[in-house]
Amino acid sequence: MKTIEQLKDLSGKKVLVRCDFNVPLKEGKIRDDNRIVQALPTIKYLLDKGAKVILMSHLGKVDFKDPVQTEEDKKKNNLSPVAVRLAELLKMPVSFSNDTKGPGLKYWADSLQSGHALLVQNTRYEKGETKNDPALSAEWASLADIFVMDAFGSAHRAHSSTYGIPEEMKKYGKPVAIGFLVAKEIENLRRCVDIKPENRPYVAVLGGFKVSDKIKVIESLLKKCDKILIGGAMAYTFAKAQGLSIGTSPFEADQLDYAKRCLESAKGKILLPIDCVIADGFENWTKVVVTADSNIPEGFEGMDIGPKTAELYTKELLKAKTIFWNGPMGVFEKAEFTKGTIAICEAVAKLGKKAFTVCGGGDSAAAVAQFGFMDKFSHVSTGGGASLEMIENDGHLPGIDVIEG
Repeated sequence: MKTIEQLKDLSGKKVLVRCDFNVPLKEGKIRDDNRIVQALPTIKYLLDKGAKVILMSHLGKVDFKDPVQTEEDKKKNNLSPVAVRLAELLKMPVSFSNDTKGPGLKYWADSLQSGHALLVQNTRYEKGETKNDPALSAEWASLADIFVMDAFGSAHRAHSSTYGIPEEMKKYGKPVAIGFLVAKEIENLRRCVDIKPENRPYVAVLGGFKVSDKIKVIESLLKKCDKILIGGAMAYTFAKAQGLSIGTSPFEADQLDYAKRCLESAKGKILLPIDCVIADGFENWTKVVVTADSNIPEGFEGMDIGPKTAELYTKELLKAKTIFWNGPMGVFEKAEFTKGTIAICEAVAKLGKKAFTVCGGGDSAAAVAQFGFMDKFSHVSTGGGASLEMIENDGHLPGIDVIEG
């Protein structure tokens, strides 16, 4: 797989870079520019080499079923604020094409000067993007001489901008490569796929809402890990499968049989909460208490792992040489229910360089940033779904395999 540094004679060449600028917006203002910042090393490298850099990304979703909703989604997910922020970070002008295809986009691409960048409007403005439409992929591929994949957060999607473009460019012998961000993600996450004996014990921490979202990753990790620690709302489906009372906590009725089979086949590898922080309502609660054991009384909902569970999980983590974490332990957005998630962060911080520790993006990364532990992990992934699928698929993702193949 070619990396960006192996590309030759970049001066004057049009390089199309698929970035991940799927940033949170509120009323047209960027709330967190981390994904833009993470893309800078690749963009700066290409600009310094005199390339004409064409940047593409999606932002949010566009529903094409209803014309009114389509226009609302387009307005809400307009990528133009990213061009403004990018120009500030690069300290140079960044052109912006509101056209996502046709003569307008071609004009912008052809007008680009060496050492300058162009950002194209949200790729999902095109209906064919998520369907990997061959005609759209071919048109986008015709804009450039070289393709660079640097959107790890989108690498698990076989869309036109992540898969179709490089596939098309390879047909004509045009170079395709990965950028610095994707190279870093691959290097770190593959260490959580291929575990060497000296890097054990390998402990995974899984949280979040649904078991159904994580069935494949659980099955994959059971083959790789020495222990899996489960928290968050998904723990209540496992508790219910064991015949425990879970009060009004959310669970997936259609996953109870799976959870039961999973626990049986795990042979002690899976640890579940032994106490919980509970409240008498998800909103406007009047009581918050800690359970004595794994049972939650009627009228109460689980909101976080309890202190005994946090202590148990911390002991397991402090033995580890490799840790993969995806999903918070509780409703960390609410101050009363942060302790379980913070306990995981603190265990990782205590380990320091004694272990290789990965936070697999998504809500976990948001929590790590919120609580100030970003620099305590060996790697914090920029892609929640992509990092999970990379673990599930033994290191493979469509948007990376197409570059490698």
